[in-house]
Amino acid sequence: MFKKNVSAEPQKPVAPQKAADVAKPVETKKEVKPVADKITVGYTHLSGCTGCTVALADNYAGLLTLLDRYVDLKYMPTLADARHIQKVDVSFVEGSVCINDKLAVEEIKETREKSAVVVALGGCACYGNITRFSRGGQQNQPAQEAYLPIGDLIKVDVYIPGCAPSPQLIRNVAVAAYLLLKGSPEQKALATAYLKPLMMAADKGTSACFCDLMTNVINQGLCMGCGSCASACPVRAITHEYGKPQGERDLCIKCGACYNQCPRSWFSFDVVENYEAINETIMAALQ
Repeated sequence: MFKKNVSAEPQKPVAPQKAADVAKPVETKKEVKPVADKITVGYTHLSGCTGCTVALADNYAGLLTLLDRYVDLKYMPTLADARHIQKVDVSFVEGSVCINDKLAVEEIKETREKSAVVVALGGCACYGNITRFSRGGQQNQPAQEAYLPIGDLIKVDVYIPGCAPSPQLIRNVAVAAYLLLKGSPEQKALATAYLKPLMMAADKGTSACFCDLMTNVINQGLCMGCGSCASACPVRAITHEYGKPQGERDLCIKCGACYNQCPRSWFSFDVVENYEAINETIMAALQ
């Protein structure tokens, strides 16, 4: 029933190719940035809610870029295996210090001794934040009742206020720190200009809340009713009445977010006059 196809020619056997004739896959070499060019960074976690760590992680690919190109993370409780404080260029500190806890006091002092630059990350580290309202009596740790911002125990170089700070601000400070330590003279100048207001905030001390905003800005006739303080408050303790901010004292947690967000609380010509150059430099570093 089936006819044989006589027109089909028999296939000739294919000679095996020699090893030399087989094309080898092209190997692409990935550029590896030497660790020596990075800055060493540590992360000390004290009494806080870990919200600042979440804000850091919210940089997503930006965080990976930092770790790949610019930062050699020496220790951090949540992201690195090493948990003991080591000698680093920059230390980020999250949380306030429980002075009832001897270990916490020793850790913050050791952080200062082993760090060239100490950065207070978030409202708890900068100003004490909600931990100032602790009265002790907790079921698991009833003796812990007194907490202080880290600036009351050690010298702090840079503040990153907020509850929690924006991921972009944390990222930008990390890049600026790298450029300040490893960049060209022009990059160092721009990084210094960017970090100067945050250094000024650290020099002002460990207290900032709506009361400071009222005393230093509103009562001085400097408030322009922009609403930055109200939008920055994490507990919605600030409202606007007739174009001016009104603070609810009972709701305020003294995180300092409103005061440091206000454009009239501290004004830096160094940042304003170089804003575009600073932004372009940071963005170029993250490409």
